[in-house]
Amino acid sequence: MKKIKVENAIGTVLSHDITRIVRGKFKGVAFKKGHIVKKQDIPEFLKIGKQYLYVLDLGKDLLHENDAAKRIAKAISHENLEFTEPKEGKVSIKTKHAGLLKINVNALLEINKINSIIVASLKNNFPCKKGEIIAATRIIPLTIPNKNIENLELLTKKTDTIFQVKPYKALKIGAVVTGSEVYKGLITDDFGPSVGKKITDAGCTLIKKIVVPDEVTAISNAILKLKKFECDLIITTGGLSVDPDDVTKNGVIKAGASVTFYGSPVLPGSMLMVSMLNNIPVISLPACVFYYKQTVFDLIFPRILAGEQINENDIAAMGHGGLCMNCEVCHYPVCSFGR
Repeated sequence: MKKIKVENAIGTVLSHDITRIVRGKFKGVAFKKGHIVKKQDIPEFLKIGKQYLYVLDLGKDLLHENDAAKRIAKAISHENLEFTEPKEGKVSIKTKHAGLLKINVNALLEINKINSIIVASLKNNFPCKKGEIIAATRIIPLTIPNKNIENLELLTKKTDTIFQVKPYKALKIGAVVTGSEVYKGLITDDFGPSVGKKITDAGCTLIKKIVVPDEVTAISNAILKLKKFECDLIITTGGLSVDPDDVTKNGVIKAGASVTFYGSPVLPGSMLMVSMLNNIPVISLPACVFYYKQTVFDLIFPRILAGEQINENDIAAMGHGGLCMNCEVCHYPVCSFGR
């Protein structure tokens, strides 16, 4: 790599992108890799603090930052991901569809221990939109020994895919809304604008909703009725506290479901219950889902849509990041909740 004064660089070819930063207004490429330096460029180089340029002569044992970043991105990504072109040495990794981000966290740690390579990502189990950037990679210097990239590629061949996004399934969902006060029309049924909206926004179909009083048999019969509709998922709401009138748990059990767990280290949503009725998951949600914008439901619903079965260990792990800060302006999932 040869260092040349800007004034003497006319006619040379830039070996890397050069960045311009204008505080609060702009950060981006001023001159792209491959640009042929012209006399009129010299004042612009000086304005952005470049008194010298580098002319790069790569041997067979070195890789340029752009080529290295493209190889890293390819090695760590599942086929359902796509990449941007290198920009200032960085390649971003994007999802082709909405889904649940899954990361091999241990393998990612080993990759970031390799000299001069960095991979930055969103958190594991992040619910992604189509086209969302889930990770980005680059090398620290302008060039890197080819063997460093080969070591990374060898590591990724020996382990599960580092990054993938599991696509969401469009489920058929049945709902049982419990509460004698709702059943008798004493208060408004808030299922639609809360849980119901989240179901339809996810591309799922609400096959049927049944409103029942706080009676064990009524709850049980409603669940069994929804089972006949061949629902992929049954959701119940309310009736999960220690109050003697709250009998949803008993109704679910009477219907023949086996309780996987009851209670979660998530606030709001600590009274969550998950059961299995044959092969149909039954998610019993506490009444807080009608009040708070984000609850435990928002943490487990994307995982169910991605085809995952939530077990007791998964729920226990949610305690780390399980406290919603109830921000005045909610930015979920771009926050610490569930992270």
